[in-house]
Amino acid sequence: MHVSQLDWLIIITYFIFSFAISFYFSKKAGKDTGSFFLSGRSLPWWIAGTSMVATTFAADTPLAVTELVSKNGIAGNWLWWNMVFGGILTVFFFARLWRRANILTDAEFVDIRYEGKPAKFLRGFRAVYIGILMNAIVIAWVNLAMVKILKVMFPDLTIFGLHEINFLGLHLSAHLIYVGLMMIFVAIYSSMSGLMGVSVTDSFQFVMAMTGSIALAYYAVKHIGGIDGLKQSLSHQKWLFDFIPDITSDASQTAGNNNGVLKLSLTALFTYLGVQWWASWYPGAEPGGGGYIAQRMMSAKDEKHSLFATLWFNIAHYALRPWPWILAAMVALVLYPEAKDKGATYVMLIRDLLPSGLLGLMLAAFFAAYMSTLASQTVWGTSYIINDLFRPFIKPGASEKYYVKISRITTFVLMFIALLITTQITQISQAWQFILVASGGIGLVLILRWFWWRINAWSEITAMVAPYFLLPFLLNDKFGFGWSLSDDYPVILLSIVAWSTFWWLIVTFKTRPTSEDKLKSFYTKVHPGGIGWRPIADKLPGVQGDKGFILMFANWFLGSIMVIFTLFGIGKFIFKQYTLSFIFFAIALIAGFLIYRNMQKIGWKKLAE
Repeated sequence: MHVSQLDWLIIITYFIFSFAISFYFSKKAGKDTGSFFLSGRSLPWWIAGTSMVATTFAADTPLAVTELVSKNGIAGNWLWWNMVFGGILTVFFFARLWRRANILTDAEFVDIRYEGKPAKFLRGFRAVYIGILMNAIVIAWVNLAMVKILKVMFPDLTIFGLHEINFLGLHLSAHLIYVGLMMIFVAIYSSMSGLMGVSVTDSFQFVMAMTGSIALAYYAVKHIGGIDGLKQSLSHQKWLFDFIPDITSDASQTAGNNNGVLKLSLTALFTYLGVQWWASWYPGAEPGGGGYIAQRMMSAKDEKHSLFATLWFNIAHYALRPWPWILAAMVALVLYPEAKDKGATYVMLIRDLLPSGLLGLMLAAFFAAYMSTLASQTVWGTSYIINDLFRPFIKPGASEKYYVKISRITTFVLMFIALLITTQITQISQAWQFILVASGGIGLVLILRWFWWRINAWSEITAMVAPYFLLPFLLNDKFGFGWSLSDDYPVILLSIVAWSTFWWLIVTFKTRPTSEDKLKSFYTKVHPGGIGWRPIADKLPGVQGDKGFILMFANWFLGSIMVIFTLFGIGKFIFKQYTLSFIFFAIALIAGFLIYRNMQKIGWKKLAE
């Protein structure tokens, strides 16, 4: 591989343009924390939604999809495709509520919904646990992926002629140091521009990243003779092209038959499609919305823009974005069948196949994917630290400009913490599975707290901590079951969800409910409606709660169908199965039309008020 002057020009131009966008929005971001963290609540839906997609398009995502396809074929992506059901639920039930809540972070929801010492503890705990610890670990994982990319692309990379530097007892590779320099660049532009600049930069970076991914997929497929050549090369593994896994009664998570085809157990199928998407918390796929997804919804112009932004995010995230990665992953199986690190084969395709110019574009695309995730995670995490820890507990009553100043400093501190964690981690094996089981049960509380008056702060606290009392017992082979996340993930998650749900329900009914005055205040502000609020709504005859829940449930079902069949329609078109593609697209269009008609009945104008 040779990186030409043209490639370097493209990469440098990308960095300059990203910085220019941030510099342009820096003055607006400095007004107050609302402008810095929520762009003054003025984002149009296409910017807010694209920023959501860009944030989930991390540097490690194509590598992870490549690993899934290499092991389980296209159907292996159902390990994350199942989250579409929770995403579409957020579109029609929660997007408008987040915008209506008029808060700065999703952790601040605790302050308007609950009260007393338990609420204060919960808000501060979420700020530290999610805003600092979990956020820094996510950034560290993204950093590790970027290090892997640089090692494949530039194996002999040095800094000051050295491959490694010892700094304060830490052995820093040249690749990690260059990643650290990119972190500083991201910290500078994100601390300058706040969410508005980050979101606009995200949109630019997403276009670059998708363009690069499509270009790589095109050249990779062309290299082996097109789609027909791909099918021929993998004709001995036809199961790789299946969109749906086979179902087996085997109790294990997956099992291979003589052909190597992915078989999904009934337990695993029930776990992925029936439980995981609503029961567990996961960054970017929180039940009921949350994290940087909620931040974008709250920053939208109005409820209509919030809904459209989240809908566009789900369509782009699940239906449009995966196919360039999947095609490249399948070509990598043909070209690098013996490679041990399947994720790295995606980067090998870039190194070996792309011509000058496109190579620079793809490298810039990887930098874009990495930096968009890093910037969003940083601004989101900083919002927790400032709004939910620093402002209420450390220095209340300071000026808005002071909080913005501290926010900018905190951005660099959070980056430094994440870099330190990166130096201490060699791999995060099965990290996503651990996060999902460790948060099993909290999802239902995050959903019901909007629609059931009886949920209180103790409900949420119990659901967050309960898994940690059972999980060590399930994973311990001396004093427990000795289950493993890789082999027993479905049964572990189901056990944790049942355990957590049991305890948070017990605690909910054994503790005092939130005071009636607080519940009235919340209902008056958000007016979520529904039978779960009837005891409170009956005492507020002048407050009109939301209606049309049957239509919203219909939209949730139709929206899931629309996204999934769009996903399948694109895939079938790519693989030249045009009749099936037409049928899938027709079903998706019908579902979209019915959603539009239902929203007409609910009232578009009301959402835009």
